[in-house]
Amino acid sequence: MYYDALKTFVTLAEVKNFTKTAELLLMSQPSVSLHIKNLEKEFQTKLFHRSPKYLKITPSGEILYDRAKQMITIYEQTRQEILEQQNTIKGDLKIAASFTIGEYILPPLLLDLQNQYPELNLHVTIANTEEVVQSTRSHHVDIGLIEGQTNEKELAVTPFLQDELYIVSSNQHPLVQKGEVTIADLQNQAWIMRENGSGTREYFNHVVRSNGLKVKSLLTISSNQGIKETLISGMGISILSGSVVKRDVKQNNLSIIKVKNQEFKRTLSYVLLPIMQEKKNVSIFIEALAQRWKNK
Repeated sequence: MYYDALKTFVTLAEVKNFTKTAELLLMSQPSVSLHIKNLEKEFQTKLFHRSPKYLKITPSGEILYDRAKQMITIYEQTRQEILEQQNTIKGDLKIAASFTIGEYILPPLLLDLQNQYPELNLHVTIANTEEVVQSTRSHHVDIGLIEGQTNEKELAVTPFLQDELYIVSSNQHPLVQKGEVTIADLQNQAWIMRENGSGTREYFNHVVRSNGLKVKSLLTISSNQGIKETLISGMGISILSGSVVKRDVKQNNLSIIKVKNQEFKRTLSYVLLPIMQEKKNVSIFIEALAQRWKNK
Protein backbone atom coordinates (compact mmCIF):
# COMPACT_ATOMS: atom_id res chain seq x y z
CA MET A 1 0.00 0.00 0.00
CA TYR A 2 1.16 3.55 -0.76
CA TYR A 3 0.30 4.84 2.74
CA ASP A 4 3.65 6.55 3.40
CA ALA A 5 3.73 7.96 -0.13
CA LEU A 6 0.23 9.39 0.27
CA LYS A 7 1.21 11.07 3.56
CA THR A 8 4.23 12.56 1.81
CA PHE A 9 2.09 13.73 -1.11
CA VAL A 10 -0.52 15.41 1.16
CA THR A 11 2.20 17.21 3.13
CA LEU A 12 3.99 18.38 -0.02
CA ALA A 13 0.70 19.61 -1.51
CA GLU A 14 0.16 21.75 1.59
CA VAL A 15 3.63 23.15 2.27
CA LYS A 16 4.72 23.29 -1.42
CA ASN A 17 8.37 22.71 -0.60
CA PHE A 18 10.38 19.47 -0.80
CA THR A 19 12.86 20.47 1.92
CA LYS A 20 10.19 21.52 4.43
CA THR A 21 8.20 18.34 3.68
CA ALA A 22 11.27 16.24 4.44
CA GLU A 23 11.79 18.11 7.72
CA LEU A 24 8.16 17.73 8.82
CA LEU A 25 8.12 14.00 8.08
CA LEU A 26 11.63 13.36 9.44
CA MET A 27 12.88 11.87 6.18
CA SER A 28 15.40 12.73 3.48
CA GLN A 29 14.55 14.94 0.51
CA PRO A 30 15.41 12.14 -1.99
CA SER A 31 12.85 9.95 -0.19
CA VAL A 32 10.20 12.64 -0.66
CA SER A 33 11.03 12.80 -4.38
CA LEU A 34 10.89 8.98 -4.65
CA HIS A 35 7.46 8.84 -3.01
CA ILE A 36 6.07 11.40 -5.45
CA LYS A 37 7.73 9.62 -8.39
CA ASN A 38 6.16 6.29 -7.35
CA LEU A 39 2.71 7.85 -7.07
CA GLU A 40 3.05 9.50 -10.48
CA LYS A 41 4.04 6.15 -11.91
CA GLU A 42 1.11 4.42 -10.19
CA PHE A 43 -1.47 6.95 -11.46
CA GLN A 44 0.32 7.58 -14.78
CA THR A 45 0.09 11.34 -14.44
CA LYS A 46 2.00 14.37 -13.23
CA LEU A 47 0.95 15.44 -9.74
CA PHE A 48 2.97 18.68 -9.58
CA HIS A 49 4.30 21.30 -11.98
CA ARG A 50 7.88 21.98 -10.89
CA SER A 51 10.24 24.85 -11.59
CA PRO A 52 13.18 26.36 -9.67
CA LYS A 53 10.86 29.10 -8.40
CA TYR A 54 7.59 27.34 -7.62
CA LEU A 55 5.79 24.06 -7.05
CA LYS A 56 2.15 23.88 -8.17
CA ILE A 57 -0.26 20.98 -7.87
CA THR A 58 -1.85 19.74 -11.13
CA PRO A 59 -5.59 19.11 -11.65
CA SER A 60 -4.87 15.38 -11.28
CA GLY A 61 -3.00 16.14 -8.07
CA GLU A 62 -6.00 18.08 -6.73
CA ILE A 63 -8.20 14.99 -7.20
CA LEU A 64 -5.68 12.77 -5.45
CA TYR A 65 -5.20 15.28 -2.62
CA ASP A 66 -8.85 15.08 -1.54
CA ARG A 67 -8.93 11.28 -1.82
CA ALA A 68 -5.56 10.82 -0.15
CA LYS A 69 -6.67 12.64 3.00
CA GLN A 70 -9.70 10.36 3.21
CA MET A 71 -7.62 7.21 2.62
CA ILE A 72 -5.11 8.17 5.33
CA THR A 73 -7.91 8.78 7.83
CA ILE A 74 -9.67 5.50 6.99
CA TYR A 75 -6.39 3.58 7.28
CA GLU A 76 -5.59 5.06 10.70
CA GLN A 77 -9.12 4.51 11.98
CA THR A 78 -9.05 0.89 10.83
CA ARG A 79 -5.73 0.32 12.54
CA GLN A 80 -7.07 1.85 15.72
CA GLU A 81 -10.29 -0.18 15.66
CA ILE A 82 -8.32 -3.41 15.29
CA LEU A 83 -6.30 -2.48 18.38
CA GLU A 84 -9.47 -1.63 20.27
CA GLN A 85 -10.90 -5.12 19.66
CA GLN A 86 -8.67 -6.28 22.50
CA ASN A 87 -10.63 -4.05 24.93
CA THR A 88 -7.46 -2.22 25.84
CA ILE A 89 -6.83 1.44 25.14
CA LYS A 90 -3.60 1.36 23.20
CA GLY A 91 -2.02 2.70 20.04
CA ASP A 92 -1.21 6.32 19.28
CA LEU A 93 -2.89 9.60 20.11
CA LYS A 94 -1.36 12.60 18.33
CA ILE A 95 -2.06 15.96 19.93
CA ALA A 96 -1.04 19.44 18.82
CA ALA A 97 -1.27 22.21 21.41
CA SER A 98 -0.56 25.92 21.44
CA PHE A 99 2.44 26.97 23.55
CA THR A 100 0.44 28.21 26.53
CA ILE A 101 -1.72 25.08 26.65
CA GLY A 102 1.04 22.62 25.78
CA GLU A 103 3.59 23.99 28.24
CA TYR A 104 1.43 25.01 31.22
CA ILE A 105 -2.09 23.52 31.05
CA LEU A 106 -1.86 20.14 29.31
CA PRO A 107 0.94 18.34 31.29
CA PRO A 108 -1.20 17.32 34.34
CA LEU A 109 -3.83 15.82 32.02
CA LEU A 110 -1.15 13.88 30.12
CA LEU A 111 0.07 12.44 33.41
CA ASP A 112 -3.47 11.35 34.32
CA LEU A 113 -3.94 9.68 30.93
CA GLN A 114 -0.58 7.92 31.09
CA ASN A 115 -1.40 6.52 34.53
CA GLN A 116 -4.87 5.43 33.48
CA TYR A 117 -3.93 4.04 30.04
CA PRO A 118 -0.28 2.91 30.19
CA GLU A 119 -0.43 1.35 26.71
CA LEU A 120 -1.62 4.56 25.08
CA ASN A 121 1.25 6.29 23.26
CA LEU A 122 0.84 10.06 23.54
CA HIS A 123 2.59 12.25 20.96
CA VAL A 124 2.41 15.98 21.67
CA THR A 125 3.50 18.71 19.27
CA ILE A 126 3.70 22.27 20.63
CA ALA A 127 3.30 25.12 18.14
CA ASN A 128 1.43 28.40 17.81
CA THR A 129 -2.34 28.41 17.31
CA GLU A 130 -2.16 28.90 13.54
CA GLU A 131 0.22 25.95 13.16
CA VAL A 132 -1.94 23.75 15.42
CA VAL A 133 -4.97 24.44 13.23
CA GLN A 134 -2.99 23.61 10.09
CA SER A 135 -1.65 20.34 11.54
CA THR A 136 -5.14 19.28 12.61
CA ARG A 137 -6.74 20.15 9.29
CA SER A 138 -4.09 18.25 7.33
CA HIS A 139 -4.43 15.03 9.41
CA HIS A 140 -0.94 15.30 10.92
CA VAL A 141 -2.51 15.11 14.39
CA ASP A 142 -5.76 13.69 15.76
CA ILE A 143 -6.79 16.71 17.81
CA GLY A 144 -5.58 20.26 18.41
CA LEU A 145 -5.83 22.57 21.42
CA ILE A 146 -5.90 26.29 20.68
CA GLU A 147 -6.28 29.72 22.26
CA GLY A 148 -8.87 31.97 20.68
CA GLN A 149 -10.67 31.40 17.41
CA THR A 150 -10.17 29.82 14.01
CA ASN A 151 -12.03 30.43 10.76
CA GLU A 152 -11.12 26.98 9.42
CA LYS A 153 -14.49 25.64 8.26
CA GLU A 154 -13.39 21.99 8.02
CA LEU A 155 -12.78 21.76 11.77
CA ALA A 156 -15.22 21.36 14.65
CA VAL A 157 -14.37 23.81 17.45
CA THR A 158 -15.40 23.10 21.06
CA PRO A 159 -14.55 25.29 24.11
CA PHE A 160 -13.17 23.50 27.17
CA LEU A 161 -11.78 26.21 29.48
CA GLN A 162 -11.96 29.94 30.22
CA ASP A 163 -8.47 31.40 30.50
CA GLU A 164 -7.72 34.67 32.32
CA LEU A 165 -4.79 36.79 31.18
CA TYR A 166 -2.88 39.47 33.07
CA ILE A 167 -0.72 42.48 32.26
CA VAL A 168 2.70 41.64 33.75
CA SER A 169 6.09 43.28 34.13
CA SER A 170 9.18 43.33 36.32
CA ASN A 171 8.64 44.27 39.96
CA GLN A 172 10.37 47.62 39.35
CA HIS A 173 8.18 48.81 36.48
CA PRO A 174 6.61 52.28 37.13
CA LEU A 175 3.08 50.91 36.52
CA VAL A 176 3.56 48.34 39.29
CA GLN A 177 4.44 51.12 41.72
CA LYS A 178 1.09 52.82 41.03
CA GLY A 179 -0.79 49.91 42.62
CA GLU A 180 -3.77 50.13 40.23
CA VAL A 181 -3.80 51.62 36.75
CA THR A 182 -6.38 52.55 34.11
CA ILE A 183 -6.44 51.57 30.47
CA ALA A 184 -5.14 55.07 29.69
CA ASP A 185 -1.96 54.25 31.63
CA LEU A 186 -1.22 51.54 29.04
CA GLN A 187 -0.78 54.14 26.30
CA ASN A 188 2.70 54.46 24.77
CA GLN A 189 4.16 51.48 26.57
CA ALA A 190 6.91 49.14 25.39
CA TRP A 191 5.37 45.69 24.90
CA ILE A 192 6.95 42.23 24.61
CA MET A 193 4.66 39.78 22.86
CA ARG A 194 4.42 36.47 21.06
CA GLU A 195 4.64 36.16 17.27
CA ASN A 196 1.85 36.53 14.71
CA GLY A 197 -0.10 33.28 14.52
CA SER A 198 -0.05 32.91 18.30
CA GLY A 199 -3.38 33.00 20.16
CA THR A 200 -1.83 35.25 22.81
CA ARG A 201 -0.67 37.69 20.11
CA GLU A 202 -4.16 37.64 18.59
CA TYR A 203 -5.63 38.52 22.00
CA PHE A 204 -3.08 41.32 22.49
CA ASN A 205 -4.04 42.76 19.09
CA HIS A 206 -7.69 42.67 20.17
CA VAL A 207 -6.91 44.54 23.42
CA VAL A 208 -4.93 47.19 21.53
CA ARG A 209 -7.63 47.71 18.89
CA SER A 210 -10.63 47.70 21.22
CA ASN A 211 -9.04 50.19 23.63
CA GLY A 212 -7.38 52.43 21.04
CA LEU A 213 -3.95 51.87 22.55
CA LYS A 214 -0.84 53.33 20.98
CA VAL A 215 2.16 51.02 21.23
CA LYS A 216 5.48 52.75 21.85
CA SER A 217 7.52 49.71 20.80
CA LEU A 218 6.91 46.00 20.25
CA LEU A 219 9.46 43.25 20.81
CA THR A 220 8.35 39.88 19.43
CA ILE A 221 9.59 36.64 21.03
CA SER A 222 8.19 33.24 19.99
CA SER A 223 8.44 31.76 23.49
CA ASN A 224 6.53 32.39 26.70
CA GLN A 225 9.66 31.68 28.73
CA GLY A 226 11.68 34.08 26.59
CA ILE A 227 9.11 36.82 27.20
CA LYS A 228 9.18 36.20 30.96
CA GLU A 229 12.97 36.30 31.14
CA THR A 230 13.00 39.57 29.20
CA LEU A 231 10.39 41.06 31.52
CA ILE A 232 12.34 39.95 34.58
CA SER A 233 15.40 41.76 33.22
CA GLY A 234 13.37 44.97 33.45
CA MET A 235 12.20 45.54 29.88
CA GLY A 236 8.59 46.43 29.01
CA ILE A 237 5.22 44.86 29.80
CA SER A 238 3.28 41.93 28.37
CA ILE A 239 -0.10 40.22 28.55
CA LEU A 240 0.11 36.50 29.34
CA SER A 241 -2.11 33.70 30.58
CA GLY A 242 -2.40 33.31 34.34
CA SER A 243 -1.18 29.73 33.94
CA VAL A 244 2.05 31.06 32.37
CA VAL A 245 2.87 33.64 35.06
CA LYS A 246 1.36 32.13 38.21
CA ARG A 247 4.59 30.55 39.49
CA ASP A 248 6.73 33.59 38.63
CA VAL A 249 4.36 35.95 40.45
CA LYS A 250 4.28 33.64 43.49
CA GLN A 251 8.09 33.53 43.53
CA ASN A 252 8.19 37.34 43.23
CA ASN A 253 9.97 37.28 39.86
CA LEU A 254 7.16 39.16 38.08
CA SER A 255 4.32 41.44 39.12
CA ILE A 256 0.76 41.74 37.87
CA ILE A 257 -0.26 45.25 36.83
CA LYS A 258 -3.83 45.61 38.07
CA VAL A 259 -6.06 47.43 35.58
CA LYS A 260 -9.11 49.09 37.11
CA ASN A 261 -12.48 47.62 36.06
CA GLN A 262 -10.86 45.34 33.49
CA GLU A 263 -10.72 41.57 33.09
CA PHE A 264 -8.88 39.88 30.25
CA LYS A 265 -10.46 36.53 29.39
CA ARG A 266 -10.50 34.22 26.40
CA THR A 267 -11.73 30.74 25.55
CA LEU A 268 -9.48 27.72 25.09
CA SER A 269 -10.88 25.16 22.63
CA TYR A 270 -10.14 21.82 21.08
CA VAL A 271 -10.38 21.44 17.30
CA LEU A 272 -10.64 18.34 15.18
CA LEU A 273 -11.96 17.02 11.91
CA PRO A 274 -15.50 15.67 12.53
CA ILE A 275 -14.47 12.20 11.37
CA MET A 276 -11.93 12.03 14.22
CA GLN A 277 -14.71 12.10 16.83
CA GLU A 278 -15.32 8.41 16.04
CA LYS A 279 -11.77 7.46 17.01
CA LYS A 280 -11.86 5.91 20.47
CA ASN A 281 -8.54 7.35 21.67
CA VAL A 282 -9.73 10.81 20.67
CA SER A 283 -13.06 10.41 22.48
CA ILE A 284 -11.24 9.25 25.63
CA PHE A 285 -9.02 12.33 25.50
CA ILE A 286 -12.02 14.64 25.02
CA GLU A 287 -13.80 13.03 27.97
CA ALA A 288 -10.70 13.45 30.15
CA LEU A 289 -10.42 17.08 29.04
CA ALA A 290 -14.03 17.78 29.95
CA GLN A 291 -13.79 16.00 33.33
CA ARG A 292 -10.65 17.80 34.45
CA TRP A 293 -12.03 21.29 33.84
CA LYS A 294 -15.80 20.75 34.09
CA ASN A 295 -16.17 23.17 36.99
CA LYS A 296 -13.82 25.87 35.69
